[in-house]
Amino acid sequence: MLSELFVSAFVTLFVVIDPPGCAPIYAGLTKQATTAQARSMALRATGIAAIILLIFAFFGEPLLSALHIELDSFRIAGGLMLFWIAFDMVFEKRTQRREERAEKIAAQSGPGPEVEDVSVFPMAMPMLAGPGAIAAIMLLMNEATSAAERIEVFAALGAVLAITAAALIAAGPMIRVLGDKVEAVITRLLGVLLAALAAQYVIDGVKGSFGG
Repeated sequence: MLSELFVSAFVTLFVVIDPPGCAPIYAGLTKQATTAQARSMALRATGIAAIILLIFAFFGEPLLSALHIELDSFRIAGGLMLFWIAFDMVFEKRTQRREERAEKIAAQSGPGPEVEDVSVFPMAMPMLAGPGAIAAIMLLMNEATSAAERIEVFAALGAVLAITAAALIAAGPMIRVLGDKVEAVITRLLGVLLAALAAQYVIDGVKGSFGG
């Protein structure tokens, strides 16, 4: 059976990274690329995002200590940040910003035959390993109190990134099958779920700060 921590970590990271929301944006960014180029950039983007998130997973807590920031304070701040992302998802602000960013990148690439590599920016950072994902992985690592639990968090991260890579690779066909309306419904449902998880982070942080 899956542990409660693994399920919580998987749901949190899945909602924050948002593979269904990233897929149509990636499809738009790579519409001039060949199938092989799109696949290569998708794998490279998820790999770079994994490295970024692992760095913060391992060294995020020492960084907070060096800055004299309490973990409960970071939990509250992270929860508020995740709630902001959830609010944007429910009201489609996040998708709108991503589409505007995609249009800007496409405009900068110009009409030339060369396909711009979007794997590092904007896909790996800030779309996949953005502030919300960084905050989420640090919060989850703080919840893991043993080596076995940390492995569960890493397993959840790996599963989410594997799904993300698959979603990006299948982005074009997926959008044609699902359509914009289905994608919007999925994004809003995930946003509501993320809002509840974010509220729980804030509650836990307030309890910890006041000795609750």
